[in-house]
Amino acid sequence: MSAASPFTFVDGALDRADHLRDDPDALATLWPGARLVVLDADGKALADDDLQPLRVTGADVGGGPGVATFLGLDPSGHAWCYAEAATLALDTPRRIDLRRAAASWPASEATAFAQARALQHWHQRHRHCGACGGALRFERAGWLGRCTACGSEHYPRTDQAVIVAVGDGDRLLLGRQASWPARRWSIIAGFVEPGETLEQTVAREVREETGVRVRPGSARYLASQPWPFPGSLMLGFLADAEDPAVAAGDELEDARWFDIEAVRAGLANDWGDAAPEGEGIVLSSPISIARHVIRAWLDARDALRAGG
Repeated sequence: MSAASPFTFVDGALDRADHLRDDPDALATLWPGARLVVLDADGKALADDDLQPLRVTGADVGGGPGVATFLGLDPSGHAWCYAEAATLALDTPRRIDLRRAAASWPASEATAFAQARALQHWHQRHRHCGACGGALRFERAGWLGRCTACGSEHYPRTDQAVIVAVGDGDRLLLGRQASWPARRWSIIAGFVEPGETLEQTVAREVREETGVRVRPGSARYLASQPWPFPGSLMLGFLADAEDPAVAAGDELEDARWFDIEAVRAGLANDWGDAAPEGEGIVLSSPISIARHVIRAWLDARDALRAGG
């Protein structure tokens, strides 16, 4: 992960070069030098023996750009594409999932992997037209699905979700799901519903999951992160509680307030070790925006205490 961003899938993003998606001649010219992110059917990337990105170009696999989906251009002008391992008849015993790659690959390559995985998921889940059921044919270098029966156009979709650090003075609201390791906690998140503003989503999701009422007008946007598990955009917020009474909803095993020192210790604890016998809570993964939002809340409280 680069020092430029506190979370992954942001730094080194490609120039999407939309104008090239309708230019097969230009893509054919770029193809021999194009870098390929090669994914298996489960969305894992083919990797070398050190689990680093497999260095494969269009020239290595032959064919043409039609066997891959165009992702964009890097700063040097080289094209990047993603391709299915089965389509290329390319195989290697080494595979790496996106979460592990995000923690160990160069930032730009992890970001390209994330883009590729989100597009792959869309291709896998949208093979037929939602209007008439006809088969889709992918055009525009893989970015448009056109129905072969009714002609409807289908585009990749992204599901927006908020993730929010709700504070009550020097206390932070955290929740945990039953499937998580014993000491792992995180802040509250949920998807935006139709006809809803982001601020309304913050208030609704916090109330539904924890019973806590958010003070109207207190939601403040911080940052966003593509989260291709499978195809979301996480929108980070801070907010303040109006009524801090907690009553965990159906989605969480538990929800509680934690004081500032417990939060500080939770960030310092090893994220990978949340076993029951450990001490204190363990907070969100270093690759996620959740950790950044928690850190922003903690920094704001520290600044307020230092100034007051």
